[in-house]
Amino acid sequence: MIIRVSEARVRPDRFQAFHDMLVAAVREFPSRYPGLLDHEVLLAPPTSVLYVSRWRSEQDLAGYAGEGWRDQPVVLPGEEGYLVAPLQVRHFTSASLG
Repeated sequence: MIIRVSEARVRPDRFQAFHDMLVAAVREFPSRYPGLLDHEVLLAPPTSVLYVSRWRSEQDLAGYAGEGWRDQPVVLPGEEGYLVAPLQVRHFTSASLG
């Protein structure tokens, strides 16, 4: 499993509008991307929003994010109008605790 974390640094005056736009945009992702196991939006007002997605495999993640999935964030149309800095993306794998 691969965990993808996209961090948006949002203009404080656009925080709620960005949240609403993001939730509407990703709501249907599980039905569009079968390798998406789970996803959530995490908020740290007034400026930080994380989109966390968990993917079955690299191939599934590349089907969503494209060939440059390791380094390139997926940017939604019009997203730059909400942000104070470009999106940051990181990837994690889970480690066994046993």
